[in-house]
Amino acid sequence: MKSVLRLRLLLAVGLLAISAVLLAACGGGSGGGQGGGDGEDTGGSGGGQSGSIEIEGSSTVIPITQAVAEKFNQENPDVQIQVGGAGTGDGFEAFCGGTTQISDASRPIEADEIKACEEKGIEFIEIPVALDGLSVVVNTQNDFAEDITLEELKTLWEPEAEGQITQWSQVRSEWPDEEIALFGPGTQSGTFDFFTEFVNGEEGASRTDYQASEDDNVLVQGVGGNPNALGYFGFSYYENNQDTLKALAVDGVKPSADTIVSGEYPLSRPLFIYVSTKALEEKPEVEEFVNFYLAEENLATTVEEAQYVPMPDSLAAEARKQFEDKTTGTVYNEDGELPNDDLETALKQSS
Repeated sequence: MKSVLRLRLLLAVGLLAISAVLLAACGGGSGGGQGGGDGEDTGGSGGGQSGSIEIEGSSTVIPITQAVAEKFNQENPDVQIQVGGAGTGDGFEAFCGGTTQISDASRPIEADEIKACEEKGIEFIEIPVALDGLSVVVNTQNDFAEDITLEELKTLWEPEAEGQITQWSQVRSEWPDEEIALFGPGTQSGTFDFFTEFVNGEEGASRTDYQASEDDNVLVQGVGGNPNALGYFGFSYYENNQDTLKALAVDGVKPSADTIVSGEYPLSRPLFIYVSTKALEEKPEVEEFVNFYLAEENLATTVEEAQYVPMPDSLAAEARKQFEDKTTGTVYNEDGELPNDDLETALKQSS
């Protein structure tokens, strides 16, 4: 059975409480640095900082992080913040290579990336910041497709579909004999990793004859400009482009704030930032920025403004404590999933 938290978020409210148990069991611990572990509000006042912060990673998460950076700069104009959206994979490559201090990610860090970080002596704190519902979209001129099943998505996107499944009628018989134009993330995208594993059963397993881009705005333009197009990307990009895009219900459930936070929408997932503990020790502006990012008065508002789904208050509070306690490592196994046995034990202990 796949990770409940990663794939459906049915247990989203307890994620960080579970994380603490799992990290303790796996040997994760608290590092040094400022912030304390007493759960006090570190605030988000900012002010007076200088220096630079380099951030790279998920194009899905960039609307949130960029919005936080802009707000932070209003109070700390002397801090130079660069936020890139090259993709989760490229983001981790830069992060584990020591060239960035924060990595945006739309999936958990993977085993080879953890190894790369270890080889460079990079310890990290894994922090969920928002919830997302990966959205399957068509052009608003499409008047026949309102929903799609996970099995139909697999028929359309599995590797065996390449060059074979090219018309709408091959996916569902009552759909027209018209050619489908497919748009989706490139292979460095965490959204690509999530979608292929969840839909096709294996991360990275996908047909390749589609228009790929690490920039979700390019995908939006592609689907919005072609009446026979279908694509997938983060909820925010659908929400901000409903004049040209229509989201399909997946297995009968449409993406919305309510269905994402409840986990009812099948393609729900958490979004993360990863923070280097070395950067926290050497660059006080990084510590101040993350405190600002996670501050109670900032996080939910910024996430909503970016058209994503805020975490429940209890989860957001645990995320802040995760950072204050400097709890390092990941709660996910080498497959990017929560170990089921440990998850069951943690649930019992946290209930």
